[in-house]
Amino acid sequence: MSLEKRDFSAMAKVAVEIGLNVQPGQRLVITGPVEAAPLVRQVAEAAYQAGAGSVLTLFDDDLLSRITMQLAPEEGLRYFPKWLADGLAQEAEGGCCFLSVVGSDPDLLAGVPPERTAIAMRAAEEATAAFRDHIMAGRVAWSIISLPTAAWARKVFPGRSEPEAVEALWQAIQRASRLEGPDPVGNWRSHVASLQLRANWLNGLGIDRLHYRAVGTDLTVGLPPSHLWVAAGQKNAAGTEYVANIPTEEVFTLPERGRVDGTVRSTKPLAYAGQVIEGIRLTFEGGRIVSFGADRAEDNLRELIETDEGSHYLGEVSLVPVDSPIAKADVLFYNTLFDENASCHLAIGRAYPFTLTDGEEVTSDEVFLAKGGNVSLTHVDFMVGAADLAIDALTRSGASVPIFREGRWATAI
Repeated sequence: MSLEKRDFSAMAKVAVEIGLNVQPGQRLVITGPVEAAPLVRQVAEAAYQAGAGSVLTLFDDDLLSRITMQLAPEEGLRYFPKWLADGLAQEAEGGCCFLSVVGSDPDLLAGVPPERTAIAMRAAEEATAAFRDHIMAGRVAWSIISLPTAAWARKVFPGRSEPEAVEALWQAIQRASRLEGPDPVGNWRSHVASLQLRANWLNGLGIDRLHYRAVGTDLTVGLPPSHLWVAAGQKNAAGTEYVANIPTEEVFTLPERGRVDGTVRSTKPLAYAGQVIEGIRLTFEGGRIVSFGADRAEDNLRELIETDEGSHYLGEVSLVPVDSPIAKADVLFYNTLFDENASCHLAIGRAYPFTLTDGEEVTSDEVFLAKGGNVSLTHVDFMVGAADLAIDALTRSGASVPIFREGRWATAI
């Protein structure tokens, strides 16, 4: 079945009512690939039915992006339109909400020199820093959903015909996104409540640091005194609850910038900047990455780590059990939106200020750094969870509490 003929109404309803929680009169900006037009139309319809004041769409095209990365002069790669960056920031300041639709080819930029990709990404990150600050601080409602593009489907289900691969990927997306059954919105409200219970439990422990142990991993991650474990359902500056990722299975916080030591290995490939990085290995001393390696696309990993000084540090600690519904589906999505919700993960780069109990006091990068947060142009998750992962928490009172055993929560809630 073509994307034009598919019924995306359940996804649209969840995106509008759960992901963004669109308010009467609120403006909505949607970004996504041109293939997403059928889904975007149904999201716009659902948004207007919920009372949205306006819906603006910004489409991009994978093939055009590849042409640009291959052929544009270097000054062209360094260009990002100021009018677009300023416009996004102005919309965020005005209380707009933002929806991203993802579905790009994981191998889109295979063969393109990673330094060219890095130039373009750094230019975009620098130009949109003011807009992304609103996102990272949680001041605006934002969410990410997906649709099964043909190129992505062929990567996830190789050997199948294109229609079969697209259908299989759509079925996997629906299951992972909790769209099945008569009441997806109700399913999501129950799911958000259960994740928040887990976050509350972690917040009650008074954790000082976490110790990760698995094959290739022996890592200690210190947490700031005012760290806050967060799950789906955080609130924006207006007090409106939203869910940033559809799907989501994680409970997360931030590490203390200078208190990460040891080694860690990735357990799933990372689709990053149009290429797939495999077998990531990182060593930390005093919070900073001091050595790294990868089995595939190591140059891309190097460009990521060398983005700026902050990209040598971690910005997120996220816990996801190996028996989450996405993990049990046993599908490698080659898409972080899904793969991070099948595995514990860490993030290279900027931390979220709202993962501090006093995050509202973060009025500058200097203040955030003083509170133990990390500042960077980038934020990229990579997966570290597996069935052999054990995590222990050492609390501020000196107690040791098992958090994960064999890749699963050690304590039922």
